Amino acid sequence: MGQDEARGIRDTDLEKIRARYGLLAVVGSNIAITAVAIFGVWQLNGDRAVIVGVLTSAFTAMAGLTTAYLGIKAVSNTAQSMSKEAGRQQDVDRQQQQDAGTKSGTGQQ
Repeated sequence: MGQDEARGIRDTDLEKIRARYGLLAVVGSNIAITAVAIFGVWQLNGDRAVIVGVLTSAFTAMAGLTTAYLGIKAVSNTAQSMSKEAGRQQDVDRQQQQDAGTKSGTGQQ
């Protein structure tokens, strides 16, 4: 196994760990927001106007948090894919230059 392959495996493992803990943070935060909203509604004893405000705020917070996580994750995945593709293209270009240099150095055209 080459050094680049080992680095690729470590990068993949690191991304999996980041994804797991990021998702865990989002789910944990959503559970906490839900618990606080339920407790708040329970303490309000039927005041509908305030209950609607509490539930709306809780839903907005959960939606914003989840959307931010998914958006950041999507951009991160896209950037990582583009970076890998650019690295592969550079390797191909370098190999073509080396092949062209070898052919011209041996007198072949």
